[in-house]
Amino acid sequence: MNPLRHLRNRKVLAVLAFVVLLLVMALWPATVPVDLAPVARGTLLVTVEEEGETRVRDRFLVSAPVAGQVLRIALEPGDPVRKDETLLATFLPAAPHLLDARSRAEAEAAVAAARATLGGSRAEEKRAEAALTLARAEHERHRELFDQKIVSQQALDAAETEARAAEEAFRAAEFAMASAEHQLEMARARLLQATGTGRAGQPIEIRSPIDGVVFKRYRWSEAVVQPGEPLLELGDPRRLEIVSDLLSTDAVRVDPGDPVLIEQWGGDEALRGTVRLVEPSGFMKISALGVEEQRVNVIVDFEDPAFAWEKLGDGYRVEVRVVIWQGEDVVKVPTSSLFRKGDDWAVFALESGRARLVPVELGRRNGLEAQVVSGLEAGQEVVVHPSDTLADGTRVVSRAS
Repeated sequence: MNPLRHLRNRKVLAVLAFVVLLLVMALWPATVPVDLAPVARGTLLVTVEEEGETRVRDRFLVSAPVAGQVLRIALEPGDPVRKDETLLATFLPAAPHLLDARSRAEAEAAVAAARATLGGSRAEEKRAEAALTLARAEHERHRELFDQKIVSQQALDAAETEARAAEEAFRAAEFAMASAEHQLEMARARLLQATGTGRAGQPIEIRSPIDGVVFKRYRWSEAVVQPGEPLLELGDPRRLEIVSDLLSTDAVRVDPGDPVLIEQWGGDEALRGTVRLVEPSGFMKISALGVEEQRVNVIVDFEDPAFAWEKLGDGYRVEVRVVIWQGEDVVKVPTSSLFRKGDDWAVFALESGRARLVPVELGRRNGLEAQVVSGLEAGQEVVVHPSDTLADGTRVVSRAS
């Protein structure tokens, strides 16, 4: 064989082999780097999240009982007050002025109405006290039955909630009675001045009707005031609640008794609360983007002891997460791994280095995770944020590796 021809054939074969190698490399499926997340098994919370604001449950507005001169008020916001002990304000009433028959009848009617309100408040306090006694006894009975394994933990929790609600109702009844007593005293003072039985310049001392602190001071300097002019606002900072205005579409999913996580309040750990009331009436609110929204107030009570949130005050901002559903030991995936395949949901699962399209059936979802009813098992890995170029069978590699 001619050596030159043999050498030429070897060169042709080498060129052909190189071309084939280039074609194989060009047509070989590329390995796509992806982000992977495990299919986990654990607790899933479905929540409704919104900002909220703390507020004192019961407020007491102290106002001027009669026209006259109020002396300088020394109390400042934050000062503690004691019922029937702390002097709030001192009045020097103006000279009595006689009223016509109609005005005098109105003043007398105001006293009678205040007296009737006080009677109703006293009766409500007794009723609330009896309900509290019964609720505490029922709670104690459920605790004994629970220790004997006769009733469930859920029944014990329900009895404890009833006892706590009865205690709050009794406290509210006590506050209402103190308020009614104060209103009766003020109505009597106005009637005495109007009928001329009081003397001009005789001081009238107003003492605190409740145990609490001063929240606001509307007047501090000596001045002449008219009847009903506000002077101080009192309240008990230990009786805080949270009000959060939810979208009406979210509020219909919330029920009294739902657990609440209170976050972003300034502490290191989330606080626990319970929905006490979903108000039956909504209202319109303009959002920051100028959109009209129907909102509903949801009232939340603290579950943690007072020392856990003692640094919170009236009007503080918090964030609430109302738990409307909770599942234990459920299979879940990140919602960022889900995408639509026709009318169904699907994910790309990692199998032998390739992305496999897997249809899944979903249950409950929140903003971060979704419950998988069927299609995946705990321990598998799925692609998160899959790109449009990813297809079934594509070779993939984790970016973390």
